[in-house]
Amino acid sequence: MNTLWWQTVGTGNCHLVLLHGWGLNAEVWRCISEELASQFTLHLVDLPGFGRSRDFGAMPLADMAEQVLAQAPDKAIWLGWSLGGLVASQIALTHPERVQALVTVASSPCFSAQGEWPGIKSEVLAGFQQQLSNDFQRTVERFLALQTMGTETARQDARTLKTTVLSLPMPDVEVLNGGLEILKTADLREPLASLTLPHLRIYGYLDGLVPRKIVPLLDEQWPQSEALIITKAAHAPFISHPAEFCAALMALSQRLG
Repeated sequence: MNTLWWQTVGTGNCHLVLLHGWGLNAEVWRCISEELASQFTLHLVDLPGFGRSRDFGAMPLADMAEQVLAQAPDKAIWLGWSLGGLVASQIALTHPERVQALVTVASSPCFSAQGEWPGIKSEVLAGFQQQLSNDFQRTVERFLALQTMGTETARQDARTLKTTVLSLPMPDVEVLNGGLEILKTADLREPLASLTLPHLRIYGYLDGLVPRKIVPLLDEQWPQSEALIITKAAHAPFISHPAEFCAALMALSQRLG
């Protein structure tokens, strides 16, 4: 059976599983892993098909979640960024007994704009899928540039993301397409409304992919969850504002006791 690339660091009593976003890999967490490892036992994972977990093809969200869960500690805080937020949310819905708390970062339960719901227009996601087969690397780079736009450290943050991608072999087009398909079709708004475990949602005020307009809508739909907006951050708040980001996680772990 194929196994995911998985690295455990740190000696804290509390386990924290970190799930990266589309097109990337676990190296994206290096900017905060040292600080977090003093408080948590961290689990760095390359999602199926990405980074060093290349032996997997494209898979639907539910299968991706099960694959990750199979190697995970019995109980942990699950943190997912962007696409990883959908994977972590799916695990919280299907296996709540394994989840101490859910943290979603620059993530939406429904990335696609639908009616009154703000999100990415479906033709934009379809365009990315189309462009992937034409100019694979440039499409990924464009997507990464979108993630840091508007922040004071945009150029430097985009470079960090690009270095993370290029440090390992690129995922197959089929896997990247599969990830975009999840972003295009997943809608966990209603299922997550019944979630009773602690749920922290972290957003970047300047995020161009997950609009801040969803924050009050989810505050209303999910009154049991808690939102934090990092004012000058975009889609990668842990890269642009690592101190604020780590402080929020440490405060959460203290509240959980």
